[in-house]
Amino acid sequence: MSVSPRPATPPTGPASRRDVLARSGALGAGIVFSGALTELFTGTAAARSLGHTGYGPLVPDPDGLLDLPAGFRYRVLSREGDPLRSGEGPVPSNHDGMAAFPVRRGRGAVHLVRNHENRADGRVPVTPVEGLTYDPAGKGGCTVLTLDSRDRVLSERIALAGTAVNCAGGPTPWHTWLTCEETEDRAGTNGYTEDHGFIFEVDPADPHRTGAVPLTAMGRFQHEAIAVDPRRGVVYETEDAFEKPFGLFYRFLPEKPLGGTGSLRAGGRLQAMRVPGVPDLSTVQETGAAFDGVEWADVPDPLAAETPVRFQDFGPGGITHAQKLEGCYWGGRSVYFVSSFARGAQGSAADHHGQIWRYEPERRRLTLVIVFGPDTDVRLPGESPDNICLAPGGGLMVCEDGGGAQHVYGVTRKGEVYAMARGRQNIGTPEEPEWGEFAGVTFSPDGETMYVNCYTPGTTFAVTGPWRG
Repeated sequence: MSVSPRPATPPTGPASRRDVLARSGALGAGIVFSGALTELFTGTAAARSLGHTGYGPLVPDPDGLLDLPAGFRYRVLSREGDPLRSGEGPVPSNHDGMAAFPVRRGRGAVHLVRNHENRADGRVPVTPVEGLTYDPAGKGGCTVLTLDSRDRVLSERIALAGTAVNCAGGPTPWHTWLTCEETEDRAGTNGYTEDHGFIFEVDPADPHRTGAVPLTAMGRFQHEAIAVDPRRGVVYETEDAFEKPFGLFYRFLPEKPLGGTGSLRAGGRLQAMRVPGVPDLSTVQETGAAFDGVEWADVPDPLAAETPVRFQDFGPGGITHAQKLEGCYWGGRSVYFVSSFARGAQGSAADHHGQIWRYEPERRRLTLVIVFGPDTDVRLPGESPDNICLAPGGGLMVCEDGGGAQHVYGVTRKGEVYAMARGRQNIGTPEEPEWGEFAGVTFSPDGETMYVNCYTPGTTFAVTGPWRG
């Protein structure tokens, strides 16, 4: 192992909100970043963009749903409890991860695949559909909206049912969606008739083509998100385990890499990342710290028949853990993954307010590229960043999942933070208001529309306006 600090900018410690505002000049900024943000955009259109400083202040929405900057507008595509256009029952609740895919020969039409993170007590379950149901007792799953070029809903149907706690996932290079169950519940728990904790493939164009088949070789654990190496076909997976020793970062080596729809059913090898000498990623505090010689250890029992994977014996070298491993995406020649936060009081070895890591497969190097600074005012954007996507015109879009007001906020390549949207649906009381988190932020293939979910009450929005680089 070699550890080589390689900061693109001098490492900085945690900063107060006053420090953030002083540095950026952005009155709405609620979080500070240290590290090389430009690294996140390698190989994307954003890497060639000069960036910008946001779109101005948010304008209160007279309808009380979604505040946006002047010039932007939204369309409500779907709300929980409303009838599905397919007649397959109501729109399920708990809207979470999402991705947009082009409709073949659709002239700008889009398939929008949406997760429903329903647990056993989910308010509005996904209706079981013949040929698309894994476990009739499971209330989670996926729905697909097909939109025309003007974001009008052409159809809305169930694409997967009978799963549980479908949190995030990720797209494949062959335009299917891998949806992840964030649970380890076994058959007999919560009334389930099947084991849960798997990844399922969903074909948005023809869900019956993929059915409801668990990709068991990819592991049974509390899955969060995936990213596929488009050159080698390796699938990277994050685990958002809630209790110590927390989750692992995985890679899956398919028997049929880049084999197209259904190819992951052929199996493969599941491995977990070992950073020699680093049992807990939270202890790394300086941006630019790099670890060469990263190792990958075979998972002894991917199905976790007796012991959850994170508790299994990986030999004398152990394995590397991290709290709140969530977002995962591919950029350039690297995979990036997010640790949303770490808390010593909850069992982590150290505290942090968020990290973004980059793994370079060709160099076997892991680098801490971004550290999130603390948030001190939940009324402003920037608390508890969660889902992250690359914006086609430049920068990042980040969903907020914390207390107080909830935002989608943008981050420019220079590290400037701006509010892009604020949720206005109060799920608390007038005296003690609460707002549902945002989830599933993604863009249409042409980059003209941002789609995003409000988790509660489940609402899917299409946002259009003067996007720029």
